[in-house]
Amino acid sequence: MSLSHFDAAGQAHMVDVSDKQVTARVAVAEGCVVMTPETLAYVLDGTAKKGDVLGIARVAGIMATKKTADLIPLCHPLPITKVALDLTPDPALPGVRISATVKTTGQTGVEMEALTAVSVAALTVYDMLKAVEKSMRIEGIQVTLKDGGKSGRYEAER
Repeated sequence: MSLSHFDAAGQAHMVDVSDKQVTARVAVAEGCVVMTPETLAYVLDGTAKKGDVLGIARVAGIMATKKTADLIPLCHPLPITKVALDLTPDPALPGVRISATVKTTGQTGVEMEALTAVSVAALTVYDMLKAVEKSMRIEGIQVTLKDGGKSGRYEAER
């Protein structure tokens, strides 16, 4: 298997997608921020000093999705048609579970956009709660679903 972001001389380049079919594409990524039950209480009670942790993290993830090509050097700028982020407090973790669904109709997939959305949302949760707990962990960020394009459907094993 060859890596598509390197040419025959081994130089990095942006993949030429001009011959690819325009198809509906979707990607889902997930991750979580693990914290103490006491820190999670700040999220659930809405008493974090910086404000609505989940609402601000959701907006940050959406904004980051639209900037993915600015952050990841070889990503194509894409016309994003949908971004949905779910941030769910989970006392069993304890922490916040994050899921991002990104859609487009284009010539390349949106896996990087979904991963960026989850990553930035998780970083925002950390930023908003770091005064309470510096030992929080961001974990498990991965693509759980990708569909569309020549390679078809991928679903992560659960």
